[in-house]
Amino acid sequence: MAKRLTGKVTLVTGASKGIGASIAAHFGAEGAKVVVNYASSKEGAEKVVKQITDAGGKAIAVQGDVSKEADVNKIFEETQKAFGGLDILVNNAGVFEYLPIEQVTADSFHRQFNVNVLGSIFAIQGALKLFGDKGGNIINISSGSSRTPIATGSVYSATNAALDAITIALYKEFSGRNIRINSLLPGAIETEGTHTNGFIGSEFEAQVIANTALGRIGQPEDIAKVAVFLASDEAGFVTGEQIFVSGGIFGL
Repeated sequence: MAKRLTGKVTLVTGASKGIGASIAAHFGAEGAKVVVNYASSKEGAEKVVKQITDAGGKAIAVQGDVSKEADVNKIFEETQKAFGGLDILVNNAGVFEYLPIEQVTADSFHRQFNVNVLGSIFAIQGALKLFGDKGGNIINISSGSSRTPIATGSVYSATNAALDAITIALYKEFSGRNIRINSLLPGAIETEGTHTNGFIGSEFEAQVIANTALGRIGQPEDIAKVAVFLASDEAGFVTGEQIFVSGGIFGL
């Protein structure tokens, strides 16, 4: 079967673990040349690169904190140097913190908005320079929390709602430029993060599963497969959409 992303240069931010790592690996398996960005986990990023290259693909790891404009410039310089351009940007880097509103601090607010929103804007600006006249494809990994915020998730949910609004504004702004942009909204997904924060195995996880039509939480590959579709020519007439990939969660 023909690979759907053969030769497409892809940058996946925050790709050293979880959903980002799965997206990078799936893109590599579909023939893309993949830039695996990471902020701190060099070991994790190199593991993803090895997975791609061991299967005959092409990938490099590039360090950079997307909330820092100088780092983002470096990421795109390394992408240009390694692969000569860019076709697809996946804005996956994100941080979250669930706090009662009384405990939200300026630092917590800015950390989440700087990575999740400003970092995505910086990355989009960098991508546009490398897309050039040929156009390109942007996939913003948002969250189902933008539609169905839960208690203590006010700031995190707000960052994802902002990212979805950016997607809607930009598909209109990109009119006539052959640039597609979509948001992908995961539901509850089993990742290193959901293990670390105690969600996996908790009563809340059981409540989420009970309120999900497909009766389970998601795996990173559930998101990666939809991202591959959005990146491919199969989704060539899809732009400005927010695609909720949650197993049919009813809302909590």
